[in-house]
Order: sequence, then C-alpha cells, then structure tokens
Amino acid sequence: MNKFARLIGIGIISGLILAVLLQVVYWLTGNEAYILLYNVDYFPLIYVFSESAWFGISFHFMFCIASVVGLYYILSFIGWQSFIWPYIIVYTAGSGVLYFLTLLTEKPPAADDGMAWFYWTASHLVFSIVVAWLVRRFVASKSKY
Repeated sequence: MNKFARLIGIGIISGLILAVLLQVVYWLTGNEAYILLYNVDYFPLIYVFSESAWFGISFHFMFCIASVVGLYYILSFIGWQSFIWPYIIVYTAGSGVLYFLTLLTEKPPAADDGMAWFYWTASHLVFSIVVAWLVRRFVASKSKY
C-alpha cells in the first residue's frame, strides 16, 4: 500500500478512536464535548447541512484525514515526520484553540465549559499520540523519538 493510502487509513483509524473516546466520555459523564466533532454551524456554505448527522460524521473523518496527510507532509519538509512531539503539539494545542469555535454556535458544549474543554483537548492528545505512533509504525522511514 502506498504512503498516501496509509496516511488516509491512519486518519480514519485515529478519527474513529477520537470519536469513540469522546462518546465514552459522554456516556460516563454526560459531557457533550463530542458534539463539537460533528458541528459545522460555523462554516460558511456547508452550515446548511448542520442538521445532517451523516454530513457531520463525514466532515469529522475528512478533517481527520486531511489533517493527518497535511501535517505529515508539512513535517516531511523539515524532516520531522518521525518525531512524536510535533504531532502532539499541533493536534493538542490546535484542538484546545479550535474548541472555542463553539462560541459561534448555539449547540453544546458551551465555550465556558471547562470540563468539556479538558475532555476535548485530552481526547485530541490521545488522537495525536495514536497518529504519531501509527505514522512511525506504518509510514515514516526512520523511527525517532
């Protein structure tokens, strides 16, 4: 299987783990942070599909795939595609900031829900570790720490 196809697979697997993890958080705590994964209310043009569950799920997986492929190739330009830390920093910090897109919608979670932000960001930390591990295992030519 070529590198691009493996990166797509990594995006799907990691996205599934992220979605399941946030769903488990919801089942255990009732916290609705998972809703932000599928919410497209704040995107021009595609917000008209915001009531479609399938569109939200598809959007989540497309975003996961695009972010894995994009970040891998960006890191490849500087030779960091095998390092774990860039994935952790970009995905965890980035998700912590992107959480506040919830300010642009009426849907939960609320922007001032500290626990939702924590679950969201911690789940993306797990996502980043999974992505980095899978990239190192199945894509990158060198294993580096």
